[in-house]
Amino acid sequence: MTDIPFTKYLKQQGYADTTITSYEATKSHFLDWCDRKVYDPMIIDYKSCLDFVKKLQYGLKGKRVSQSTVKHKVGALKIYFNYLVDLEYRFDNPIQNVNIRGVRRTLNHNLLEYAELEDLYYSYQMDNIEFPSNPSVAIRNKVITGFIVYQGMNVTALKSLTIDHVHIEKGIVYIPSTRKTNGRTLELKSWQILPLVQYVEKHRGIIQEELQNYSQALFPLNSNRFDIITAQLYKKLKRINHKVVSPKQIRASVITHWLTQYNIREVQYMAGHRYISSTERYVQDDLENLQEIIENLHPIS
Repeated sequence: MTDIPFTKYLKQQGYADTTITSYEATKSHFLDWCDRKVYDPMIIDYKSCLDFVKKLQYGLKGKRVSQSTVKHKVGALKIYFNYLVDLEYRFDNPIQNVNIRGVRRTLNHNLLEYAELEDLYYSYQMDNIEFPSNPSVAIRNKVITGFIVYQGMNVTALKSLTIDHVHIEKGIVYIPSTRKTNGRTLELKSWQILPLVQYVEKHRGIIQEELQNYSQALFPLNSNRFDIITAQLYKKLKRINHKVVSPKQIRASVITHWLTQYNIREVQYMAGHRYISSTERYVQDDLENLQEIIENLHPIS
């Protein structure tokens, strides 16, 4: 591979400018540390790298930084070592298997257990709907709740669906790619089929008539704002379970559950994540004391 600057390498990998700036800063920090410690980054080993990781736990004024910050900087360092490997300056990435865990994108959210997720779907009423509530809207929202709970769809994915993306006879739904996510085909649960059939064959048409919108959208609207649907939907879900906070919280709960059932590459596909690092943020574990773990695994005599 022809030598290229680290910044250009990151751009070729599709990283955003802000991420590139951050990764460059971590690289510079690491190289400065290597100079002070008289380490050669081309041959530095795993144990020596862990000394740097320990240092990352503390900021400029010696205050302990968040685990998410440490995880981000370790991730940047992994990318830098991958860069060195690609340029054939190194034969390996010494910290490829170092993971700073216990960090989720939704760490501040109260994630729902799988049983609680399923209860949102099963408890969403679509029978015996009385005026002024609308039976067609109730069935539509039941279908949407199923997509959120079982296929982990976010608002963007729901909005992108057309009638052609649902293949009831095959029991699958295709979720198109967006600017931030990859397309994927996911299986429907058997108990999602009946409400979906009812919606597609009857109630979607009723809603189209009411809205005078005959587009191919699976969930027709008379506005570009899908939150007209989800804002009301989440009020109802919150009545079912007061812990419900937002669509992001439920999606995070779904992805976290998937990680207990499937390997991380499968979950990356199911979630539509473009980068495995996005999926890794949902891995549950705990790192109470990095110093202790390092000493237990690699005691320094």
